Amino acid sequence: LDQRFTDMAEIFNEQQEHYEAMVGHIRRLKQSCDSTDVDNLAFAECIGTIRKEQTYRVSLKMKGYDFSLILDPVGPEGETEEEPLPPSLQRVQNEFRGISGSAKATVSKGAKLLQLIDWLLRSDSQMVEQVKGAAETYQEQGRLNDNLEENIKEVRRAKELSQRYKKQADEVYT
Repeated sequence: LDQRFTDMAEIFNEQQEHYEAMVGHIRRLKQSCDSTDVDNLAFAECIGTIRKEQTYRVSLKMKGYDFSLILDPVGPEGETEEEPLPPSLQRVQNEFRGISGSAKATVSKGAKLLQLIDWLLRSDSQMVEQVKGAAETYQEQGRLNDNLEENIKEVRRAKELSQRYKKQADEVYT
């Protein structure tokens, strides 16, 4: 039993790290685009800002769950030119790569985590029976029951947070 709860906690922590990385990339992207609303995770306005302020053809390339920002320099006649990106736009591209990777990992970990959480919650009554069988004394049974209740409470909390993380990561793709 302990191993199942440990596995769930590890996967949850990994998902949370990816989610927090995604949020950090979005905030840095929005700051670099001079957005005042850095707490909102929508970042489409940054693409519009780049289009207005730069002489680049801006496009978003999507392949499966991966996406990247494509910036092609455009000359005065509308022709594509070859020139290196300025550091500010390189940072913007890097933030897009970071958002893509961390959103993809958040969604992926969320699917695996929710399967494990659902299994744990469905197995609640079986776990209670296992605890009864494992305890040698009444006092130990009480302690094990308390631990199980606390673990189940944490599983429910993790499920709630995980669903929120996955939903927000899914919104990155819309």
